Amino acid sequence: MLAAACSTVAALGHLGCIVFGGDWYRVFGAGEQMAVLADQGHWYPTLVTGALVLILGTWALLALSGAGVIAHLPFLRLGLTLVSAIYLARGLGFYWLMPFFPDNDVMFWLASSSICLLIGSFYAIGTYQQWPHLRRTHEEEVL
Repeated sequence: MLAAACSTVAALGHLGCIVFGGDWYRVFGAGEQMAVLADQGHWYPTLVTGALVLILGTWALLALSGAGVIAHLPFLRLGLTLVSAIYLARGLGFYWLMPFFPDNDVMFWLASSSICLLIGSFYAIGTYQQWPHLRRTHEEEVL
């Protein structure tokens, strides 16, 4: 449930960037270039951020499914394992990502990486705890 809540909050924060524009991109540390493009009404920040909203929303649904709150989604074990790994890799791998996003300051990287480590831990612990209950679906058995 904590993992689902965190991914939902992250999705809503990204959605806020789309709705409220450059100032929100700046506050969340997306970099000045993204903020300027958003202020200019360029399509790129909306497209990239919209994709992140959809991904984070899907991850929240996977967590809810894993917790038994909603119906069992296909490939649940695989999905929760991958989401855990992605969050943890993002949290631990920030040093190697920094050169690709030079506009982001060190505080952004430390804060966002810590958050990703925390969320990844929630996913990993929850997946581990629920593993016996995450039965395989027919589609997974066929593979």
